[in-house]
Amino acid sequence: MKTRLHIVIALSLISLMGCGGGEQSLKVTASAYTSSVGETDSTPNLAAWGDILKPGMKSIAVSRDLLDMGLTHNQEVRIEGFEGTYRVLDKMNKRWEKKIDIYMGNDVKKARKWGKQDVVIYWTNKE
Repeated sequence: MKTRLHIVIALSLISLMGCGGGEQSLKVTASAYTSSVGETDSTPNLAAWGDILKPGMKSIAVSRDLLDMGLTHNQEVRIEGFEGTYRVLDKMNKRWEKKIDIYMGNDVKKARKWGKQDVVIYWTNKE
């Protein structure tokens, strides 16, 4: 009986504390960016961790405070209003907080039309 009670207590604690892999969500400001020299630097297809960005990729850049909240390189993120998942392949300048940039390849017109919007992002912490 004691063993059964210990199992019940352990399972209760795990459910209360979470297993480290629970889904997180956060409202962020989202803008769009492209592989244009004017928007980045002289290597517009090279992301912060060394990934090569190509049109058609579902990729985002994240503000560095989101890294402190559990987002990591190559992590999958769902974005409210978008189909599928996006991968964290780039980091933004330190001045930004609670912000993502959605990669739109070379489509400057599409990026400008998107503009800036508030969205909710969802991810599962890796632990």
